[in-house]
Amino acid sequence: MGALSRRDVLKASAAAAGSLFASPSRAAPPEPTAITPSLIEAAKKEGKLFYYTSVDLPLAEKIAKSFEAAYPGIAVRVERSGAERVFQRIGQEYASRIYGVDVVNSSDAAHFIVWKRDGILAPFLPADVAMHYPADHKDADGMFASFRVSLSPIAYNTDLVKREEAPKSFADLLDPKWTGKIVKAHPSYSGTILTATFQIARDLGWEYFEKLAKQKVMQVQSATDPPKKLALGERAVMADGGEYNVLQSKESGGPLEVVYPMEGTPLVVGPNGIFKNAPNPNAARLFQCYCFTPECQRLIVEFGGLRSMHPLVKDKPGRTAFRDIKTMKEDPAGVERMSEEIKARYSKLFGV
Repeated sequence: MGALSRRDVLKASAAAAGSLFASPSRAAPPEPTAITPSLIEAAKKEGKLFYYTSVDLPLAEKIAKSFEAAYPGIAVRVERSGAERVFQRIGQEYASRIYGVDVVNSSDAAHFIVWKRDGILAPFLPADVAMHYPADHKDADGMFASFRVSLSPIAYNTDLVKREEAPKSFADLLDPKWTGKIVKAHPSYSGTILTATFQIARDLGWEYFEKLAKQKVMQVQSATDPPKKLALGERAVMADGGEYNVLQSKESGGPLEVVYPMEGTPLVVGPNGIFKNAPNPNAARLFQCYCFTPECQRLIVEFGGLRSMHPLVKDKPGRTAFRDIKTMKEDPAGVERMSEEIKARYSKLFGV
């Protein structure tokens, strides 16, 4: 298989009919798999697995340690990077017939369009996904499911901005008073930001970014970076970034506050999947099952600040309930069609 290019997936994207999970099923989905003693023993014989993910490193390591505590003798090797870097790495490895990844999580859900089209994902359906997850958050062929849902809101430093003066919308960020005070992540590095940029450009137009680019914005890479710059007081406001990082910082005493913009908050689905050529297939299956259990899903919500589609997992008290947040519409196939244009136009506007 050659290196994976986003331009290679135009036809696949059109066939996806605008939804990652809505493409017609080509085969019967696999039977649901529960965690059983035989699966645990088979996984222990392999002794390890490799998890490529774009979640923030502290959360990825927390998930790994939780799994290792539940299943002693199986080590999780975390490989964390931005979603676009994860995608590139897997493409390069597979082009070289190097099969290093067992389980993948990406904040750019459109990656799964590519991997499924190229036939490199393994059909596997955890029992929790089969029993509890809504149809629009699990692939009809059992190739992947929504491990996490995240948001990309606005936020501000409460030491630098009074609540009554804080922006309430994306439009507010264009006010001259925020010139030189905004930090923003980059869609060429972060899948979260690529998706957010697509949704904002679709709903508000590229004119919004043309105006924002004149605000002397501090440009960083990952969606995890703007909240960090905010917490350090290097900028007063973030135009985008991971909601979960803001919540984590705020709940640990940091001077941050989240703002869900009036126009709607970008919504980012992050699926999990297993590869057919996984070097540790049984450990991969066990880990995939674990990732969708209430135990792990509570971990990503309570420790990670993410949102879960598991109906038995509730929002952490004190946080705005997911159902009460106006969100923009997720469209992975749209992201796939527009991704190269988004990156090029964005880089031209922001000079990076």
